[in-house]
Amino acid sequence: METTKVKEPDQSGDSIHKKRDAIWPLVLFYIHLNILGVYGIYVLLTSASWATILFTALLTLLGTLGVTVGVHRLWAHRTFTASKPLKVFLMFCQTTAGQGSIYSVVQAHRLHHAKFQQDEDPYYSKHSFMYAQVRGGLLKYSPQQEELLKDVDMSDLESDPVVMFQKRFYVLLYIFLNVLLSVNTPFQYFGDSLATSMFVGFWLRSLIVINLGNLVHSSHFIWSIHKGFKPTDSNSIFLITKSYWPQYHYLLPRDYQSGEYGNYASGIGSSMIRVFAALDWAKDLKTIGSVAVRQGLTKAVETGRPIVECIEEQVELEENALPANHFLNREKFM
Repeated sequence: METTKVKEPDQSGDSIHKKRDAIWPLVLFYIHLNILGVYGIYVLLTSASWATILFTALLTLLGTLGVTVGVHRLWAHRTFTASKPLKVFLMFCQTTAGQGSIYSVVQAHRLHHAKFQQDEDPYYSKHSFMYAQVRGGLLKYSPQQEELLKDVDMSDLESDPVVMFQKRFYVLLYIFLNVLLSVNTPFQYFGDSLATSMFVGFWLRSLIVINLGNLVHSSHFIWSIHKGFKPTDSNSIFLITKSYWPQYHYLLPRDYQSGEYGNYASGIGSSMIRVFAALDWAKDLKTIGSVAVRQGLTKAVETGRPIVECIEEQVELEENALPANHFLNREKFM
């Protein structure tokens, strides 16, 4: 009597499809970044002039704003609309962060949200902080992830001339804004040596900005409350305020007040967006009020429909009732 063998799934083929190889030039750059950046702290404290310190601090702040307000809140999640001058300004700021073009970063971040807590997430949200903070950015995408990236809707960025200009000329912009500007200015105008300018202006600044930028994908490991969390498990509670805001962001990302570093409405990014709005450079600020959340939850319970879908419906109704300058009176309207 013949027996039919059931064909086993090709595990090796599946693993190859999901395998990610290291980007070795980037790995070597990252090693140098950490060594030379840490040494830059010593140079900062012993050799750098105050002008260089203040200029480097300014570039660090601008680079961080380019990542948080620009890439994350404006282009990735469309939490507000920006005038062309503001887009150009944020594009220049993001270029000084040295994380890649706006287009490529947004594409990966949208996949990160779509596959959050799944194996396909390029930033390892199922694994650990170090995987998300470091490993995810040093590996090529797997063939599976390459296919998923093609399905990410990027039509809004493809129709944005500022984003596409930066994508086309990113290497030149990177050399000028991220390297020459940060090194040549202290060397040429502040009287610091070339070595001091490089260690402080480029290496130390890049170390700070790149790590702050990577926290956009890994901060949920630090500030969010996970299942089974016990405050007594770690002494970090004395330094870090954990909350459910990171989870809220992954449920309802289109809120300009969602901070990248565990806060809500109180960070520099949210404040700067309000300043831009007051200057009429930013418009259509998207946010979610507590009333909309309560009504959405009630509707979800009564109808059995998905919670997020019901809340988003209430948000649309709430947006029509909010005055144009609600961001100036946050306590009243939120």
